[in-house]
Amino acid sequence: MAIEPVLLLGVSILPDLDGVPDRQAVDLLRYPAGWNFALNRQWGDPVFHPTSLVNFRSRLEEHQPIALGFTTIPAALEEAGWVSRQSRPRLDSTQMFGRVARMSRLDCVRESLRLALQELEGTVPAETRPILGSPWWERYVESQADYRASTETLARKMVQAGADAQPLLGWRQSQAQSEWAQGPQAQLLARVFGEEFEVVAGAGAPVPKTPEQLSSARVQNPHEPEATYAVKGQGQHQKEPVGYKVQVAETVSEVRWAPGEPTQNFITGIVTHPAYESAEAGALKMEAEQAVMGLEKPPVQYVDAAYISTQQLVQAQAEGRELMGPAPAAPHKAGRFAVEDFQINVEEHPALCPAGKENTQGSRLEEAATGKVSYRFEFSTHGYDCPLRDQCLGQDQRHRTVVVGEHHTVLQARRREQRTDAFKERMKHRNGIEGTQSERVRAHGLRRARYRGLARTKLQNYFIGAACNVKRWLRREAWKLQQALSLDAAHLASATAH
Repeated sequence: MAIEPVLLLGVSILPDLDGVPDRQAVDLLRYPAGWNFALNRQWGDPVFHPTSLVNFRSRLEEHQPIALGFTTIPAALEEAGWVSRQSRPRLDSTQMFGRVARMSRLDCVRESLRLALQELEGTVPAETRPILGSPWWERYVESQADYRASTETLARKMVQAGADAQPLLGWRQSQAQSEWAQGPQAQLLARVFGEEFEVVAGAGAPVPKTPEQLSSARVQNPHEPEATYAVKGQGQHQKEPVGYKVQVAETVSEVRWAPGEPTQNFITGIVTHPAYESAEAGALKMEAEQAVMGLEKPPVQYVDAAYISTQQLVQAQAEGRELMGPAPAAPHKAGRFAVEDFQINVEEHPALCPAGKENTQGSRLEEAATGKVSYRFEFSTHGYDCPLRDQCLGQDQRHRTVVVGEHHTVLQARRREQRTDAFKERMKHRNGIEGTQSERVRAHGLRRARYRGLARTKLQNYFIGAACNVKRWLRREAWKLQQALSLDAAHLASATAH
């Protein structure tokens, strides 16, 4: 029996309103009238098997309209007058855990070897795979590394795994056209080997890379290669999830709400991307997605410090937009003046130190390889008798040198602006995005992925975003109806009294 795609899309979104799985979602079509009314069904209409929802999600992923369930809601909100093409959004990101655990480097390499050997056994006839005559099957498929072993033992096992993977991958190259050589696990093993080892001439065996040589984009668990590692926070609040990063854009209403009035803010963009990518990279992807949705670049955008850089501030100014957010503070040593304590305008000279003295030398520097421009200011002849010397120079320093970027003036202006009360008052518009993130995490399960893979996780978050918007829209309509009924009751009471 054919099933209407719109019905499947609706049944895919509604479970995120009530937090129910597929099977229970289909059961809700049999009994309560609420879901049937919302989906324009007649009570008693035949229902479908829960696996139809699984197949529907697979087809969405295969044919790429995975954002369809989300993008239709902002379009309808725009038509209803709740969302503008030039809205003033606020942007924030949060971490999302994948459906796999974080592995040690040794476990990741060994598990990749195990999966590749099992794939080899299932695709290559026994007479043509002499490679399995080695002890590797017993070493990697039938046994596991003892996590209680000493550091030296685990290091030897890591070297051994690299030494075993190298000839296996060499044999794969000789069988380049075989089914196994092109299989996902063989390709994954080649990727993991390249990320974890380097081949050094004369070393005899592949050498494990040092932590400094490892890429943030490397595989953390071969069962979900797209789930990458990231660090967020510091100290006891530091989080090290393996998964993804989610960017959320939400409209900002600057109208004061009445007591008890539901929010007028709606989600206009959701972007899911690898966890190792920066907030700036996520913001660019959000910009591209909203352009596809027909939304223009916002005249004002509220963000936190993770999205602010000199380049972003300059670009926003050039485009006539305002990027509202605090710039990160300049690095400094305790007890000493930081760069921001100097009055430096790279377009004009001279620069002034905190004591009001002008720089003695200044030069423009340009890196030949990258073309990056910076400016160097030197204060060298008036440090000996300066009353602020101890706050400016280190113990062995004779003079102070300050190096700033090409657009330091723009960055310095933002650092000074963010100290004002007016800036702090405007930034209150951004704070509400934290409540939105909490809503999506606590009420809709955003913190943990339900599926494996970036595409399926994107689909999950689109459904969550659609459910949030539907819920807010319904609350707005219910509140408007309640206000109208209250007004009619007041008019009726007034007419009766007279």
